Amino acid sequence: MKLFFRVFLFIQLVTLPLRAQYMVQGVVIDSLTKEPLPYTSVYLKGTTEGGMTDNNGRFSFKTCRPEATLVISTVGYNEYVRLIHPAKSSKFNIALSPATYALDEVVVKPKRERYKKRNNPAGEFVRKMIEHRDDYSPDERDFWKRDRYEKMTFAINNFDSLKQQKWLYRKFKFLTDYVDTSAVTGRPLLAISNRELLATDYYRKSPHSRKQWVAARRQAGVDEMLSRQGMEQAISVTMTDVDLYENNITLFTNKFVSPLSSLGLSFYKYYLMDTITVAGKPCVDLTFVPFNSESFGFTGHLYVMLDSTYFVRRAVMNFPQKINLNFVDYMKIEQNFDRAENGTRQLLNESITTEFKLVDNSDGIYAKRDVYYRNYQYEPDDKARQAFQKPEKVIEEASASGYSEAYWDANRQVEVGKKETSVDKMMAQLRSYPVYFWTEKVLKVLFTGYIPAPKEKEPLFYIGMMNTTISGNTLEGVRLRAGGMTTAWLNPYLFGRGYLAYGFRDHRVKGLAELEYSFHKKKEYANEFPIHSLKLRYLSDVNQYGQHYLYTSQDNVFLALKRQKDDRIGYQRKAELTYTNEFHSGFSVQMTARLRKDESSHLIPFIKQGDRNTYVKSISTGELELKLRYAPNEKFFQTQWNRFPVSLDAPVFSLTHTMAAKGVLGGDYTYHYTEAGFQKRFWFSAFGYTDVILKAGKVWNKVPFPLLIIPNANLSYTIQPESYSLMNAMEFMNDEYASWDVTYYLNGWLFNRIPFLKKLKWREVLSCRGLYGNLSDKNNPAFQQDLFRFPAGSTTMGHTPYVEAGVGIENIFKVLRVDYVWRLTYRNLPDMDKSGLRISLHMTF
Repeated sequence: MKLFFRVFLFIQLVTLPLRAQYMVQGVVIDSLTKEPLPYTSVYLKGTTEGGMTDNNGRFSFKTCRPEATLVISTVGYNEYVRLIHPAKSSKFNIALSPATYALDEVVVKPKRERYKKRNNPAGEFVRKMIEHRDDYSPDERDFWKRDRYEKMTFAINNFDSLKQQKWLYRKFKFLTDYVDTSAVTGRPLLAISNRELLATDYYRKSPHSRKQWVAARRQAGVDEMLSRQGMEQAISVTMTDVDLYENNITLFTNKFVSPLSSLGLSFYKYYLMDTITVAGKPCVDLTFVPFNSESFGFTGHLYVMLDSTYFVRRAVMNFPQKINLNFVDYMKIEQNFDRAENGTRQLLNESITTEFKLVDNSDGIYAKRDVYYRNYQYEPDDKARQAFQKPEKVIEEASASGYSEAYWDANRQVEVGKKETSVDKMMAQLRSYPVYFWTEKVLKVLFTGYIPAPKEKEPLFYIGMMNTTISGNTLEGVRLRAGGMTTAWLNPYLFGRGYLAYGFRDHRVKGLAELEYSFHKKKEYANEFPIHSLKLRYLSDVNQYGQHYLYTSQDNVFLALKRQKDDRIGYQRKAELTYTNEFHSGFSVQMTARLRKDESSHLIPFIKQGDRNTYVKSISTGELELKLRYAPNEKFFQTQWNRFPVSLDAPVFSLTHTMAAKGVLGGDYTYHYTEAGFQKRFWFSAFGYTDVILKAGKVWNKVPFPLLIIPNANLSYTIQPESYSLMNAMEFMNDEYASWDVTYYLNGWLFNRIPFLKKLKWREVLSCRGLYGNLSDKNNPAFQQDLFRFPAGSTTMGHTPYVEAGVGIENIFKVLRVDYVWRLTYRNLPDMDKSGLRISLHMTF
């Protein structure tokens, strides 16, 4: 018995620290909106066990207690208290009810929801708010100015001790010195990018104008590998200033219905909640949630003053948890307002907190943008008058990027923690490790397509583009290419660019040599906005007739796979002198003097009809081209060699005229060609948007087919704008045309209403593009014996336009778009595709 007791006592002592542990987990939601409640306090009463809900409203923690009292509480909701038995049930779904309130003798208590628009006091309240939303608007004043301090941080989210032990971070133990804690989520963060801005905003009602005068700017972090100008433009349309009083709020390159939109009563459910005090003033809590939680809107609260002015003192908005939006796992907007002595509405500060995730079940990236405003004034001073006299919208001092830490400490509107501003020091330590140094170099090449040389920062020269190094076509066979370009760090006014290419089938060297003088001092690249330059350019390369590469290079290896044989290829040489001048208004003018030589090949012979069918080796033209373009408020992402629009909201108008005279500069033909174009994105609020591209052109003279209008055929399996997916190269010859390219992105408006499909978060795409062309008798070799014979397979259009239509699904796995395209006209021509699948990588929010 003694032995048994000793053994029993020993087991008890050994197992004492190993008592049974139970997992307590669940989700907390709003009883009315059914949306998760993030960062809600969850704990066991009388203990230190518990925590906070995450951004999905979920919580989990361990306890050894078989019985305890669970307490859940957050501001604006009734406290939840319940006796639980973790040993029996450990998963809980809790709906917190908002507090009961009274307003104008109408009492509303949360019950099982049956939302009604008619006779709803909240709806009537919102209707009056919308009617009075322009009251006391600062934009109704003739002038205003304000000082701005803006900071933005990107950080690795939830950088806890467990993550610090992962192989990816284990080599960099010093990173723990830079870990900070989020004031919003309470989670540990490792900042990897930090941006700060000190500026003054100016507004003038008539003539309408907005300016920003940047006094100081700085940045540090992993995004230094990308173009500074490009990143600023991308951020400006991703996490931009929010105007609550507009119908639509632009964020993440999308438009979301504002809770004060004129469509608000049809889009949102509104609830009048508790009366609370905000900044010492009594306000009613107006809660709102979209009727369809997958649509592009917000959930949140407007705290509205109870003084008949319908003045919003504070706004808190989130994305619905089920919203059909990519990569954004959580988003919160907070705004605080005040009034000037004359009643004018003044935004005091704005905060946008976002958590990005490329894939589910990851912690992702934390981003926070804070903007603080002060010193509102409503009478213009000398500097304001000076700002409105300048052409640029953003005026930046030459010394804006060179200020010391002491300057920033003295001029920030708020205090900033040392860990927030030490990203540059952390990056310097990281780059001292070869494994990180070379990883960053490789990523930079993948993102930009260029290799910087001879040094990583402030390179004098870029080698590339790398995706054009090897390619191929029917005329050249395997094609190798190598090239590069200089940067502003070598010379801020003079830039060189070029490449050499060689085809192993035609054994011919091709190339480009370009020298450009900029009248403006550049910061990085020659094509920074605004361009004011004189460029000398010589090109000798192949000419793929009927294939115009508008947003990529013809050597792009990813376009090598063709749906049919690519055998409409000749040679072309161009010597050009181009003057370009871009204005801050969005207007630009470009004048080009060009010597052009089109050379035939065995694939595209130039055969002049007649008694002997004479073979012509080449034709020459001496051209003068004038191009006018107007794109007000255009925003684009800047790369080393090109610009890509980050927003198509701005209209783009273009007009081009090219002329040549026979005998001038060795020209063989008199030639006039005029082309006009229009492009714009049209938003339909909650119903998606449509991209529209319209073009028309005419050749006015009698010319051979290399100088005619050849529609842009897309022979690849990818989706390319302004091209025809089922048309053959050189299928149609025209000397006048009108074309359209219309694509309607529904943003999931239909799929979000289908139970199974809405979980996939697919989005619908409808497209229709076409061309109405004509070839006059003077340019038709069937009627003119002195013209070149058309290549085999080329024809002319009748009175029917060429039309193709597509139905597609985008957002497949968040990155893929698949279209099925039908050719609707000219379906009986030989060797043509009537329909087919087309794909593209389309990463979008």
